[in-house]
Amino acid sequence: MSEAKRAIEDGAGILHMTPTWVPRSFCIPGRRIKLHPNDYYAFGAVRGGIDERWFSSTTKADNGPLTTEDEGLSYVAYGDHREGRVLFADVVAELGAELLGDALWDKYGGWPMYSKFFDNKAALPHHLHQMEEHAAAVGQKPKPEAYYFSPQMNNYGADFPYTFFGLEPGTTKEQVRVCLERWQEGDNGIRYLSKAYRLELGTGWFVPAGLLHAPGSLCTYEPQWASDVFSMFQSLVDDMPTPWENLVKDVPEDKKQDLDYIISMVDWDANVNPNLKHASFRPPLPVRPLEAMESEGYIEKWITYGNEYIAAKELTVLPGATVTIKDAGPYGFITVQGHGTVGEWAVEAPALIRFGQLTNDEFFVSYPAAQAGVTVTNPSASDPLVMLKHFGPNPEAPAA
Repeated sequence: MSEAKRAIEDGAGILHMTPTWVPRSFCIPGRRIKLHPNDYYAFGAVRGGIDERWFSSTTKADNGPLTTEDEGLSYVAYGDHREGRVLFADVVAELGAELLGDALWDKYGGWPMYSKFFDNKAALPHHLHQMEEHAAAVGQKPKPEAYYFSPQMNNYGADFPYTFFGLEPGTTKEQVRVCLERWQEGDNGIRYLSKAYRLELGTGWFVPAGLLHAPGSLCTYEPQWASDVFSMFQSLVDDMPTPWENLVKDVPEDKKQDLDYIISMVDWDANVNPNLKHASFRPPLPVRPLEAMESEGYIEKWITYGNEYIAAKELTVLPGATVTIKDAGPYGFITVQGHGTVGEWAVEAPALIRFGQLTNDEFFVSYPAAQAGVTVTNPSASDPLVMLKHFGPNPEAPAA
């Protein structure tokens, strides 16, 4: 029996995932993703601190020439004592529609998204993720993404819990060009052309490709398309210079000094939209009437919706309850509070994780298991069991 077959049979259609840690040289860890304090620089100080944990990922991180061979790629644990490890990408490739269902497999030939915890102590530079045309020019995919600010993952707001989105209505391309021309002068002033929004726990945003944004310092759950492209448009953040290379990392070689091309990566209509918050803000939406769900022992809310790429839910199983939840497609999930069982697996939200340690908080639910319904039990008399579930395109997700 192959590793992939054994892994899927071990959990009756539910895969046990191992933690996937990713460092970023331009970030300062916010220390809210439960990694042991001694392990935030486990990749070496030269790589920067670990401020991301990736979920259900078949996408390799793009962290420059020092990126490790499997950086960003999820593994599945299998065997009687979870001693075996197999790349999630290999499981997807071998099982195909058996894991993902015919619709996803036939359209994408793989798992088209991943999610992460992004945990930076400060704000990021104003940046964008390339749209399809510009991503394809460097052999990549676009990266629309979504944010959700989980209360369980935010015991403090860190340095700047505000995010800049887009550009002020009336901003011109010439103004942005001037900012790029001033790159080597310190602060190029790009955020003077934008507006910051205070981040609210228990809510989220959808960020389409081509939309400039400077994520704030809350620990963020981020479902996103399977890509790691970006372009930084801000030259200085908290007196730390942004290298020009981070502006043109995913720009064709012959366009790296072409300011007109770089500005063309900005989706102008989306950025100067006077109703930007209305278009992108995502308050949680109950999947069913709250009273009906609570009477059955759970609360489930859509936290990412209103787009054709990705969706996410927050599932809370109340103390002492057992529920069976059906979903339209496969999904990964991360447990952020409590303990219990999901199908045949014991699940729990750990308090502290050593680098390289296997945890019982992350799993992937196959299409057949999702369709049949997953039974979740919370044995606690007092503590809710809370999971964040990330999907690819989901026909059940509401419109914005």
